[in-house]
Amino acid sequence: MPSYFRQVPNFDYVSRLPNANIGDYIPVKNIFKKGKLREDIFQDLAFFEKYKITGNDRPDNVAFEVYGDSTLDWLVLLSNNVVNIQTEWPLTQDGFDRYVLNKYSNYDTLYNGIHHYKTIEVKNSQGVIMVPGGLEVPDGYSVNYYDYFIDSQVDTGNIAVPVTNYEYEDKLENDKRNIFVLKPFYLNIVLNDMGDIMPYKKGSSQYVSENLVRGDNIRLTS
Repeated sequence: MPSYFRQVPNFDYVSRLPNANIGDYIPVKNIFKKGKLREDIFQDLAFFEKYKITGNDRPDNVAFEVYGDSTLDWLVLLSNNVVNIQTEWPLTQDGFDRYVLNKYSNYDTLYNGIHHYKTIEVKNSQGVIMVPGGLEVPDGYSVNYYDYFIDSQVDTGNIAVPVTNYEYEDKLENDKRNIFVLKPFYLNIVLNDMGDIMPYKKGSSQYVSENLVRGDNIRLTS
């Protein structure tokens, strides 16, 4: 399969190189020409399956695992609307350790500092959840409710537990590992769509071919 940027068409732009003559052009990739999944596919979970990123896997590793083709890394990113891989894709363990230590300055603040408090799950005498776990609450948070099955008022006491800065950051990072990948069965549909999206269409004064437009500015058309 062609890599994403091999499919992105070119733009013939006025050359700004030091030795360029007037009228010289240089081809560059039209980064404004962005591929995307059709809305009827992107919004329908039936086209996707859950996938958990493990270890230090990159998008190309995931693409190879799912499709047997590492050049489909762009499809993995598009399927999850990942624009900035530096912040929206899981860091390596070393990268994560450096990031959190830099953010919180020292190990004591990182591992012992309290980021917030969250609830523990509370159930009544019949096992019905009265307070779900994981809600962000103030320290010392408690709930008072009436349990009809035992005809009694119940005071939970303090149900707020601390979440350290490290635990908070670690959860955010692990949440990034839960992604969706397009099912291989639908791969050809998306590739055909990309073949329709990327080429330029006739009608623009900048049009040269399906893979090239030319102009003196970056007022690009499709």
